[in-house]
Amino acid sequence: MSDDIGAFVPGPRIHIEGRPGGPLSGLTFAAKDLFDVAGVPTGGGNHDWPTGRPIPPRHSWAVQTLLDAGATLIGKTITDEVSLGILGENAFDGTPKNVRAPGRVPGGSSSGSAAAVAAGICDTALGTDTGGSVRVPASFCGLYGIRPTHGRIDTTGMMPQAPTSDTTGWFARDAGTFARVSSVMLAEPIPQALPTSLVVAVDTFGFADADVAQALHPLVSRLTTVIGHCREDIMAPQGLSIWARAQRSLQPVEAYNTFKSWLDERNPRFAFSVARNLVLGSMIPAAEQSWAALMRQEVRARMAHLLPQGAILCLPTTPFPAPIAGQPLSVLDPLRDRITCLCAQGGLAGHPQVNIPGATVDGLPVGLSIIGPRGSDASLVAVARALEARAA
Repeated sequence: MSDDIGAFVPGPRIHIEGRPGGPLSGLTFAAKDLFDVAGVPTGGGNHDWPTGRPIPPRHSWAVQTLLDAGATLIGKTITDEVSLGILGENAFDGTPKNVRAPGRVPGGSSSGSAAAVAAGICDTALGTDTGGSVRVPASFCGLYGIRPTHGRIDTTGMMPQAPTSDTTGWFARDAGTFARVSSVMLAEPIPQALPTSLVVAVDTFGFADADVAQALHPLVSRLTTVIGHCREDIMAPQGLSIWARAQRSLQPVEAYNTFKSWLDERNPRFAFSVARNLVLGSMIPAAEQSWAALMRQEVRARMAHLLPQGAILCLPTTPFPAPIAGQPLSVLDPLRDRITCLCAQGGLAGHPQVNIPGATVDGLPVGLSIIGPRGSDASLVAVARALEARAA
């Protein structure tokens, strides 16, 4: 299938048939270029990353799981450099086109995967989410997307960034396909029973652009009807910006430590914004890291309090729709900071989160997220499926 949107890494396209007769037979998928595919270099979005590295002898766990379930791999997709980005613009491989928001970014770092699914090139695609890299492109491209419970999905063969936040996620255009893929990846059936309590995080809706909050209101109303019991509460009593600061104090340090030896040995080429983030990660003081570790404990306690078994929380996935592509750093940096304010809880608390499409602002997609207790991944997928059924 042709790639008219620049979603796939340059070079010959991969095609590996899935196992016949599996639960995902007939579906196609793509894999972000952080996942190993046997016999193919893992590019990591940076042309210097593969240099001197052995070609993977086997598939990553996620790729192998989908192949074993019958899905057919049709290629590897573009990612922000070494997954250090949230908007989807790559100085080496270009920016995949967002067919749902022409002229705007697809979101990153799982940019190519989201763009390929949105364009109908494949049925589902693997991404990774450390600081929002599945949730954000799912919102910008109008897709279902999941950040699973941290540690739930085997990350063997997935290029790391910040291991205490890294997760494997996936996308789909419709809830039925999303549920089929999720059942395989989570290794459990998607239940019919739904959560019984909904918390609307009013601070997050206040933080989002007013037109985004208004656009999401019908989805929240439908969600309330499906769940049956709803109350409002504040997700981050310390402040969303405080949670974001904690994540920005932990994730960059881990990322720098992950790539430190490579930086020292290879002096690789980077876009300025990526190099800057790695440099900043090397300079975060120990006192700031200690504070952030304490804040992570507070965040985990808060989320556990808000989300007992049977409860879910909803919030805007992103505070605005996809920004225009190709803008200067001085414009993009404040936007990245605002995105982190709504995504930091993922890396800090490790709870599962699903983006639900269905709202637009001036024709541009914006997503509603639902978060559940740790381990409630399948239940969140069930809610997404029930919401789509009710809208039909």
